Amino acid sequence: MDKLHLMTVYVAVAEEEGFAAGARRLGMSPPAVTRAISTLENDLGVKLLNRTTRYVRCTEAGVRYLNDVKNILHDVQTANDAASGINATPQGHLTVTAPVMFGRMYVMPAIIGYLTKYPDTDVDAVFLDRVVNLLEEGIDVGIRIGQLPDSSMRALKVGSVRLILCASADYLTAQGTPKEPADLMEHNIILSRGVTPSTNWQFENKGEQQLIKLKPKLTVTSNDAAIEAALNNFGITRLLSYQVAPYLTSGKLKVILQEYEPPAKPIHVVHRENHLTTAKVRAFIDLIAEKLRADKALNYS
Repeated sequence: MDKLHLMTVYVAVAEEEGFAAGARRLGMSPPAVTRAISTLENDLGVKLLNRTTRYVRCTEAGVRYLNDVKNILHDVQTANDAASGINATPQGHLTVTAPVMFGRMYVMPAIIGYLTKYPDTDVDAVFLDRVVNLLEEGIDVGIRIGQLPDSSMRALKVGSVRLILCASADYLTAQGTPKEPADLMEHNIILSRGVTPSTNWQFENKGEQQLIKLKPKLTVTSNDAAIEAALNNFGITRLLSYQVAPYLTSGKLKVILQEYEPPAKPIHVVHRENHLTTAKVRAFIDLIAEKLRADKALNYS
């Protein structure tokens, strides 16, 4: 039996967690799927799936094999697309991930522009405030904020943002502007767990580190809520500069203690390392890189 076919069957059964569900996904009969999995396990000499009357789960070896097989099938599809000429014009399905707020503010406009320019494409936008594993979750392109860990991903730097303290002008007029980090202990602190989950805030000045333990007056789980509280003159919050860029430009919010900010965080567009990168991926990377690099709010050094 063709090994690529067996791999395809295995991926379907493993992801659907069932032989019947995998068979429906592939349009095959359940007995044919069962035979394919048995053949694959016999060929490999290892058990890939644990079966009970209630569920099907990958063994430890099966999990590793699943990740490897998905990469192989992706490369085979990419090679087939290249050979058949699909790379000439961007077309097909593209999956993109980014942090929620960054995705809404900066990535979504780029996606709309991409879909408008290349009508034969469709996009799945996955906006999550966690680091998504591109390989394991089948993502084509990701936008990451912060230092990148060593990986097999290819990364293109497109900008940088700052971790800033800000408050409304009215709040600072009424309560005074902090001159140094220790002064924050006398102010209403709005803690956004999405950016600074800890109440121990790190500051830097002329190479010296300073740690201030704060007791927030208000703790929120979303950055939007922290911004709203600051706009309503409640206190001081710590966010990434892009999240409040419109309000800094309009003057509704003011940056404070800028000289104590840590180094700027880089923004990268990342994608799976592959010499067969398709036109749909290359076209999106080129488009979003141009847009992000042109945005003044994303170009702090």
